[in-house]
Amino acid sequence: MKVKNSIIIAALLAFTACEDMDLVPKSQGNTAAWYTTENELEMATNEFYILGYWQEPLNSSEQWSDNTTYRLQNRNPGSNGCVLDATLNGQQYEVYTLWNQSYKLIARCNTLLENIHKATCDEKTRNRYAGEAYFCRACKYADLTFFYGDVPYMDETKTISEAESMGRMDKNEVKQKTYDDFDKAIEYLPESYSQNSTIHATKGAALAMKARYALYMHDYDIAEKAAAQCIALNQYSLYPSFSDLFKQQTKNVPEKIFVLPRSIENDVVLDSWIVKNALPRNAGGYGSYNPSWDLLAAFLCTDGKPIDESPLFDPHNPFQNRDPRCAMTIVEFGTNHCGYEFNPSPAATQIMNYTTGKLQSNQDTRIVAQYTSYNGLLWKKGIDATWMDNGLKVEQDYVIMRYADLLLIYAEALIEQNKDLDVAADCINQVRARAYGVNKSETTAYPAVSAVSQSQMRYEVRIERRMEMAMENQRLQDLMRWNLAEKALNGYNYILLMDPNAVLTNVVNKGNWFWGMTPMIDEDGLADFSALFKAGLCTTGAERKFPARQMLWPIPTHDMELCPALTNNEGY
Repeated sequence: MKVKNSIIIAALLAFTACEDMDLVPKSQGNTAAWYTTENELEMATNEFYILGYWQEPLNSSEQWSDNTTYRLQNRNPGSNGCVLDATLNGQQYEVYTLWNQSYKLIARCNTLLENIHKATCDEKTRNRYAGEAYFCRACKYADLTFFYGDVPYMDETKTISEAESMGRMDKNEVKQKTYDDFDKAIEYLPESYSQNSTIHATKGAALAMKARYALYMHDYDIAEKAAAQCIALNQYSLYPSFSDLFKQQTKNVPEKIFVLPRSIENDVVLDSWIVKNALPRNAGGYGSYNPSWDLLAAFLCTDGKPIDESPLFDPHNPFQNRDPRCAMTIVEFGTNHCGYEFNPSPAATQIMNYTTGKLQSNQDTRIVAQYTSYNGLLWKKGIDATWMDNGLKVEQDYVIMRYADLLLIYAEALIEQNKDLDVAADCINQVRARAYGVNKSETTAYPAVSAVSQSQMRYEVRIERRMEMAMENQRLQDLMRWNLAEKALNGYNYILLMDPNAVLTNVVNKGNWFWGMTPMIDEDGLADFSALFKAGLCTTGAERKFPARQMLWPIPTHDMELCPALTNNEGY
């Protein structure tokens, strides 16, 4: 029988069977004979950083937000996937994978903590490895409580019968235990390692992840303190180039606080689905996983104003006079991307191949290639011509926490307490000035933020997060914790007219490319494209649906079937 129950799997991973028999294999690792040397502790903690424990399924959460659209969704309106189709249930991959992977890692952490006393190394060394277990366990309970609320809590080995009888612990109790684990990690972990140990968690990583979790839980005083302590370590700084930070060749830079590196040499690479769907069709990709029009509209103009308030904005040239991160995140029309000119206009049937220096047929316009980007946009952040090397194997780091995120966490924690708003503004300005390639003191070279009121600063930090963190799988969580998910995620993806000849005739030839008018931006920074739709200048793709019940995910069905004490969240 194939058992999929995650609580029982966790018990199996941690539980040593054969209680009545003294059968301890001497030739292989096991919980009875393992954890006795520093080398064994090192190997055990290396297992904590398997990518699947951390990236599945949250490395896809960007597509569950208003920052993205996917071509296949727009070919089949209503097919956004379960998170944005209002069909989330306990049997969905997203639901059981996050639960399953979290409890697997928690079980590994528990097993190490229960056996680490066997190690013959000194107490400081043992504490360091214990700190990694506390850190990883805390991070996983942070994910579980955010998405599921009350969850079963295990911090020790359980028998199968004990696991089957477990129910859900109140989220607030789990939260306090999670903070306690973070605090132990902060106490035990070093500030840095030697060059060959960069994969392991540090004191700064524990402080930063605690700050993020506290922000998610609306414990702003805790978030403020943890973020301030991390900043005070003086271990981290902003990388000078925003655009270069995300490229696969940028490794081991002080902006990256907690990162799981990929390696072509070790055959740990970016998922081929992401690579192929992100690359332009001219470069051999599919050009099908795209930034949304909502995101393009969200970037401020260079005067610091939204597009519907700034006299600098031109809807016919939406990349002009915008925050530099706009064109660093989304491919600007007419520019070189991965060795080819990118121009989605149906009037551009030929483009420049910069590798050959010759014109060629444009596979990134729908009048030539039917299934290219339906909204005319492609991701640029972190994507360059090196993605086409090595057989499309990409070793881009999986970044879980970086310094710019921490600065914005600190700013938001201060703003929500309505304290030290000038310090919050300074944090935002550090992040924004870096995007413009200047120092924060050069306030005439970028639109610096000045603190006026809590509400104004709340708007500033939320817009800054969207511009800075796009494509980093934070948007859904931000919308949920800001209580904006229902507002932002119920509506439509807006795309080009489905008939490319109609786009040529009614949009391009009438001077309405790219947008025929400026979208309106509301008080939460959300764009409204209804006027363009009513004017016949665009159409709707997939409908996004996010019901209130999805503010918490359902409990996996198999776990409830095998553990009768588990109950589901409301609405499922």
